[in-house]
Amino acid sequence: MTETKPHFTTLEALDAYLEEMANRPCEAPELSELDHGLQCAAVLKAMKPDDVELQVAGLLHDVAHGLCHIRDHAEFGADALRGLMNDRVNALVALHVAAKRYMVTTQPGYRQCLSPTSVRSFEAQGGDMTAEEVARFAEDPHRDDALLLREADDAAKVLGKVVPGLETWRDALRACARAA
Repeated sequence: MTETKPHFTTLEALDAYLEEMANRPCEAPELSELDHGLQCAAVLKAMKPDDVELQVAGLLHDVAHGLCHIRDHAEFGADALRGLMNDRVNALVALHVAAKRYMVTTQPGYRQCLSPTSVRSFEAQGGDMTAEEVARFAEDPHRDDALLLREADDAAKVLGKVVPGLETWRDALRACARAA
């Protein structure tokens, strides 16, 4: 796969890119990458209504899907957002794949809860964590929120689910952007 590395320097550029994600299928042709991100943000808003940064991380967590190997999309996406979004949003985007690996490794039965697409990508993303990786993830200050993001990621694959559209997230995106 040819990697196209976006670096979002303005909210307008990110917004236009998110709009384009409406044309990229996610788990099924009827579910776009934008649908998935919007559902994820909505699930996180229900879980933690006052945590706008976590919600925005949910919206943006798969921004690099289709732009690089699935193995690298979390870090690739966080890197693309680094100059625009704040450190916590970037950290959560970067950690969402590690959170899946951690949950599969440490929670018996979690692997069976993954969608077929997530199961296929799991091995490419590193598979089960080593003991060192588990310890490192467990010590990460963003661990608990990364695990919530992963739970929302799993729940955000519902065909036809109606959630607020991108326009409702523009103020939140501005609130999480780095100060100029």
